[in-house]
Amino acid sequence: MSRSAAATRHRTTTSVAAATALAATALLLTACGSGDGEGSAAGPNGSFTPADCPAQPATTWPAPAAGNGTRKIATAMGEVSAPAAPRRVVVLDTAELDSAITLGITPVGATRSDVASGFLDYLPKDKLAGIKDVGKIGAPDLEAIAALKPDLILTNKARDGGRYDQLRQIAPTVMTETTGYPWKQNFAVHAAALGRIPEAKRAVAAYAAHAGRVTAALGGPAAAKRRRTNVVRFVEGADTRIYGCRSYIGTILADIGTGPTSVVNGSKDGLMVEVGPEQINKADADALFYATYGSPEKSKEAQITAGPLWKNLRAVRNGTAQRVDDQLWIQGIGYTAAGRILDEVQQKLTKK
Repeated sequence: MSRSAAATRHRTTTSVAAATALAATALLLTACGSGDGEGSAAGPNGSFTPADCPAQPATTWPAPAAGNGTRKIATAMGEVSAPAAPRRVVVLDTAELDSAITLGITPVGATRSDVASGFLDYLPKDKLAGIKDVGKIGAPDLEAIAALKPDLILTNKARDGGRYDQLRQIAPTVMTETTGYPWKQNFAVHAAALGRIPEAKRAVAAYAAHAGRVTAALGGPAAAKRRRTNVVRFVEGADTRIYGCRSYIGTILADIGTGPTSVVNGSKDGLMVEVGPEQINKADADALFYATYGSPEKSKEAQITAGPLWKNLRAVRNGTAQRVDDQLWIQGIGYTAAGRILDEVQQKLTKK
């Protein structure tokens, strides 16, 4: 082969390779931009479709106990006899701790969260003083619990159903079915067990009034309804989550008249959907709150929020994507946490 022919062949091969590389790059960018092929989360008219969220169930309240003896409490494990005015309460999850603090009761013992501070940071420090650490959530130290001589244990079946028989040998144990939805009904059960139903009803009324003020600050019910709001959680060792209608945070958003986009339709139990880094465009909404469980690097928060898909989200471009505290927005469940969240929603969505 002549030198000129070889040069021609080299240029042709190089051009083909370059074209192939460009085509592959374009295909990758297209795939990244479209996730699973659905493209932008916004509809053709630029608006976001609301999720099909069912109405929240109404809270039912047991009758307050009469006298200072014992009373029957309906629980996930059947009817339980408990003291009408318990004095030494142990709580074994975050919702139960929030309920006790909300109702003015300082437990003698509580399990700790998987955070450096032990108990969640949003809870008032003066209300936590003197509470004995009785192990991690989901793995309580039964000997430490027994040593406190409790007259009531509050927990839930999802965390401690397998050790119910052991716990009830220590003290009457009131379990709800779940730790999350329906958290408002769970609060009513906690209030009945703690003998604080009147106080609980006042807390619920105060929360409802607070939610109404936030709705008004957002421009009223119609404006709040038009605003679609997604909550994203970056999780170490798992895909990124977009929370649904029946998540704790989803119910709080519903209480102020907003809520997630249709991306969460069909989510298991209405809780959440999971997306990979190449599908983060599905999280887009008029407003976006995001939290992180674990390190920003291991949870992929740093990678995703530095990437072009994230930066091109409407909420990011419009300055309505806000980072929030995972302990408060996701891990904490109850009316004390909910009140703090309402404050943050109003502050973050109405700031100029």
